[in-house]
Amino acid sequence: MELVLNQLPEDLREQVGHVVSERERLFRENQILREIIRLHRIEKYGPRSEKLIDGQLELLELEPGVSSEEIQAEAEAEKVEQPLTPKTKNADHPGRDKLPAHLPRKIETVPVPEERCACPRCHELMPIIGHDESEQLDVEPAKYFVRVIRREKRACRKCAVGVEAGPLAPRILPKSKLSDAFLIEVLVQKYARHTPIYRQAVALEQDMGFELSPQTIGNGVMAAGRLLEPVVLAMKPDLLAAGYIQADETTMPVQNRVRPGKNHTAFLWEYSRPGGPVLFDFRMGREREGPKAFLKGFRGWLQTDGYGAYKELGSGIEYVGCLAHARRKFFQAQLVESQAAAPKEILKIFGELYDVEAEARKLKLDPQARLALRQERSVVLMEDLSKKVIEIKARVLPQSKLGQACAYTINQWKRLMRFLEAGVLEIDNNWCENAMRPVALGRKNWLHLGNESSGPKVAAILSIFETCKRLDIPVREYLLEVLPRLGDWPMKRVAELTPTAWFAAYKARIHPVTLPA
Repeated sequence: MELVLNQLPEDLREQVGHVVSERERLFRENQILREIIRLHRIEKYGPRSEKLIDGQLELLELEPGVSSEEIQAEAEAEKVEQPLTPKTKNADHPGRDKLPAHLPRKIETVPVPEERCACPRCHELMPIIGHDESEQLDVEPAKYFVRVIRREKRACRKCAVGVEAGPLAPRILPKSKLSDAFLIEVLVQKYARHTPIYRQAVALEQDMGFELSPQTIGNGVMAAGRLLEPVVLAMKPDLLAAGYIQADETTMPVQNRVRPGKNHTAFLWEYSRPGGPVLFDFRMGREREGPKAFLKGFRGWLQTDGYGAYKELGSGIEYVGCLAHARRKFFQAQLVESQAAAPKEILKIFGELYDVEAEARKLKLDPQARLALRQERSVVLMEDLSKKVIEIKARVLPQSKLGQACAYTINQWKRLMRFLEAGVLEIDNNWCENAMRPVALGRKNWLHLGNESSGPKVAAILSIFETCKRLDIPVREYLLEVLPRLGDWPMKRVAELTPTAWFAAYKARIHPVTLPA
């Protein structure tokens, strides 16, 4: 080829060279676009479509409607059928799961029909010799009732000294027609079950036959959020003092009053500690000022993904990376190039690293023992990972999924190695991401926040719910004990009502918790 080009005139050689370079550029661009399209189709059709080749995915795109059964059938179409082997019964199978022992039992006796109670031979009445028993999990629809509060009034008939009345118990929303238990049930349904308020109002009307305005319910929810804001603020010193925080962020649409029909994209920033409190901070933007303000004065480890807003937040902060984010990028590269060996080699090393972490959890190692195990096994694996990533990066397109995965891992390498320096550090940010999942699930149902002022209140409610979940605290009991008292509680003593403080008393078997007067 070079010999032929050299025989051409100089101007023609330049044109041919330009055509060849343009062809190479278009080839690389085509490969990158194919990766993007394949990843989009896999996300569209679900995990089962990962087994499909590009031609099969293209055929699915031409179908007006594709069911999961069709995707499964298409994925298995290329498989060679294996000869059927008789299934052997597992001798260790425990049988059916028993129904929970703590649930109350309502015994329903089914008698033998009267015409069959007599012996068919001697015609005498047959005595009962036992019962065949079976159990079924049953349910009664929720029962709503009106609680009538009758406050006793007393007055002296002789002396004009006034009237004495029974005291009013503290409430979440004084003078409201909604009880504390009702409002807490609404909170649980919305922030733990992800059911928006308008659906709860519709369910009340359809199932119970009475209408309750969503605005009335929403006002109660926001009142609870306003009461919980000081509690969440009191949780912050405990989080900052521990010296190890994981952080992440997610979007939260807010209704735009200036441009009706358009939502502003606000953000919920999460700051938490494995096995400790979870705090959400509402911000209208995703700029660095949010984490910089929240983490002011913090000294210790900060574990995040590679987002630039977490850089240079202040002196005294040691930045830790997340291996799960790095692994996820190689996993995506494998999805778009399923036959390539390079992503599989990288994922195999990641799997071995996570095997070390699984062993540490299984053995319930303390931080020092976990660090020793990592030094023994994970250091070598990280060295292998580094060599392999650098080697792959040198021979792949920079803009391909695999090239992007390599670049991210190399750029984050110093932070990714940090988990080898302290046993208290996690290998990834998954604790933080797990606490963020309910927000993502709820967001699909809530649609948006009504206005900017609702953001901090919703953040406070989410902080309490996720902290209770992480500490294994029964959230209903906690809210029923704490929320009604907050209206008259001294601000300087709010720290006594945080989930951590409540949990300390809960573990000490003080139930219900007797709070200081």
